[in-house]
Amino acid sequence: MLNRLLDYPRTLLLFALGVVLYFAWQSQYFEINASADTLIADNNEQYLRSREISQKFSPEEFLIIAFRPKQGKVFSRDSQAVIAELSERLLTFKRVESVRSIINVPLLSRYSGPLHEGLNPEELTQQHLQLSPKELAKRFRDHPVYEDLIVTRDMTSTGIQVLFRSNPAIEQLERKILRLKRRVQNAPLSEGDHQRLEQLERQLAPLEKSLREQRHREVATLRDIVNDYRDKGEFFLGGPHVLGYQLINIIKDDLLLFGSAIAALICAMLLLLFRQLRWLFVTLTCCAASLAVTLGLFANLGLKATVISSNFVALQLILSLALVIHLIVQYREEANKRPSASQREIVLATLKEKTAPCFFAGLTTSIGFASLILSDIKPVSSFGWMMVLAMAISLVSTLILFPALLLLFSRPLHSHHRSLFDRPVAALQRSCTRRGGTIVVLSSLALILGVVGALRLTVENSFINYFDSDTEVYQELSFIDRKFGGSTPLDIIYTPPAREAKGRDGQLLLRAVDIQQAQRIQSAIETFPAVGTTLSIVNVTQLAREMNNDKPLTEYELTAVYWSLDSAVRENLVSSYFTDNPPQLRISTRIHDSLEGLNRADLLRDLRASIADLGIPAEQIELSNLLVLYQAMLEQLFESQILTLGTVFAALFIAFIVIFRSLAIALAAMAPNILSAAAILGIMGWLGIPLDFMTMTIAAVAMGIAVDDTIHYVHRFRKEAQQHSSAEALRLSHQSVGYALCYTTVIITCGFALLGFSDFIPSVLFGLLTALAIVIALFADLMLLPVLLHYLHRDPSQVYGNDR
Repeated sequence: MLNRLLDYPRTLLLFALGVVLYFAWQSQYFEINASADTLIADNNEQYLRSREISQKFSPEEFLIIAFRPKQGKVFSRDSQAVIAELSERLLTFKRVESVRSIINVPLLSRYSGPLHEGLNPEELTQQHLQLSPKELAKRFRDHPVYEDLIVTRDMTSTGIQVLFRSNPAIEQLERKILRLKRRVQNAPLSEGDHQRLEQLERQLAPLEKSLREQRHREVATLRDIVNDYRDKGEFFLGGPHVLGYQLINIIKDDLLLFGSAIAALICAMLLLLFRQLRWLFVTLTCCAASLAVTLGLFANLGLKATVISSNFVALQLILSLALVIHLIVQYREEANKRPSASQREIVLATLKEKTAPCFFAGLTTSIGFASLILSDIKPVSSFGWMMVLAMAISLVSTLILFPALLLLFSRPLHSHHRSLFDRPVAALQRSCTRRGGTIVVLSSLALILGVVGALRLTVENSFINYFDSDTEVYQELSFIDRKFGGSTPLDIIYTPPAREAKGRDGQLLLRAVDIQQAQRIQSAIETFPAVGTTLSIVNVTQLAREMNNDKPLTEYELTAVYWSLDSAVRENLVSSYFTDNPPQLRISTRIHDSLEGLNRADLLRDLRASIADLGIPAEQIELSNLLVLYQAMLEQLFESQILTLGTVFAALFIAFIVIFRSLAIALAAMAPNILSAAAILGIMGWLGIPLDFMTMTIAAVAMGIAVDDTIHYVHRFRKEAQQHSSAEALRLSHQSVGYALCYTTVIITCGFALLGFSDFIPSVLFGLLTALAIVIALFADLMLLPVLLHYLHRDPSQVYGNDR
């Protein structure tokens, strides 16, 4: 069919141009969602339980602006004036509900007047009291609630908390969705329930997108406002949505800067290697068209780029570039063999030789990315599907555009030039025929070391360490983490033994034994260096004690104090940490993400053990929030990747048997793919590079690249082996496919090495490890694979299969 279409290359190109322009237009709707929420699996038990806890205690959405005045004068009149002016500007934001700072929080700790329901908390603020800086500092020193929240322990910095209004429509939809998802845990949903769930999620999606965009605008505006006060001191922004804003900006900047640099390098390398502008034009057109169609299709399908999938653009360029280079090398070879053939005849001969291996390479590469698709974690499986679609688009686009574009050009006068890789390729070929045993032994040793190294792999989720220490974002996040009680939230939910619920009728609300248990839990977890600011009902009782002239309160007095507080104060200080139906106490803490040597899995295990040592039954304790969810997701990811790698290798093996129709050839073809994946994971393990949301894709990338090279080499070797000896078949294969593999490896390796200059550590690791994986794949496919094929050539039936 393609042969007939090539009779009308201009018509075919016009049609392709129309398709590309349509999807290029649609690509403007492609979304980058790098918020931390995208890294949480949204259907497992831990996530659903975490959402239930969040809805029960209703913690407020906020971000913090840390202010370190010059010379550390936090409570000076000048600092108070800056905070007051900044707060007024922040209150003009549509979503901002309130701004908390040293000038407007109730100073209850040393309140000596009578407590009553009509007490106005504004009368207890600095704005009303107008205390001297010295007296104000005294009120905040060692405060049971505000320390490390409003002021740092060393009293050199203060925090301005910006609290946002919730969106009732989003909250209502989330509750309905959560109820339906919770029902799945007990029994399968009916068809009507599935339709209802899909309808609710469709209603929620645009609201969430609008909220994300609004949050990003708010953070950008906040930065502009804060910049107006840089002469007054230093400012640091913190919070989950600030992190999402920074991630999106860095990903976009890296895509623009390093994407342009990589494109320029590819252009230079193409000109150096092929020395003709036509090859530069054809390659760039095929790659650009594939990418434009992919972005547009993803936008239509609602597939978003997350932190996990942010490098799919670079990966698709690898796939497209590899396809084009294989076609270029084959075209040049056909032109040399057919000096009198027309341009159309050479193009058709190229397609005849390369369509099948390109198709099979695309198929097996997609199988390689199936290790991601099989994951139970939605953003990971979405990345897998994105790469499968990208591979299909690259394959179709290249096989259509490459021949159509070439037919616009005349046949080149000279199709072959002396290559920079003549000697290296010849040396590799000679090694395969003369030192095959050594290559097998070294490959086996590399495999063993890789497996042992892979067993040393760990998982980590430190977002602060995602950024270079010299960047502004790292300095901001680390300052908030160190000075304001940590970054990653962790909740410990304590459920006391069943008792009769009491309420506003004057009956007992808070029992001393429950508060004492919470105090024991809080004291136990605060002994860990990684645990930062910890707040619970215990802090409120400490505050109440200070209000009672440092005299302990009975549980009846504590209940009376609770109902005496203003409703707003009661909501802020108590309701986020205590519910009475059923009775549960929430201990909220944040983990110091920048603590050197922190192992989050060990921390969670040790926290549970420490609480268990108190004699509190495990069923009364529940750990929740982002730290638990992130760590559970990483561990699940690690386990699923190890398990699914075996499944993917089995699928590849079956595919190789079907493609090559030879069990022996399939086994030989598996060797470089297993070696590449094991080697790159082993290197990460030996170097102590943890698996995170980015580096976990490296094994899939290594397999995807290695399997592509494998298909092309085996296909060529089997063809040459039908007419030549084993040594000659290897030589001819190296001189054709070998050059294509070298060209691809050099261009892509140099391009990805540029990511080593990024300020985003995951991009640095992804770029360098991908470049290393490509080099490993090259040597595996040009050394180990040929040796195995050379050995199998002793039995021609094993090499030829049923093709002979």
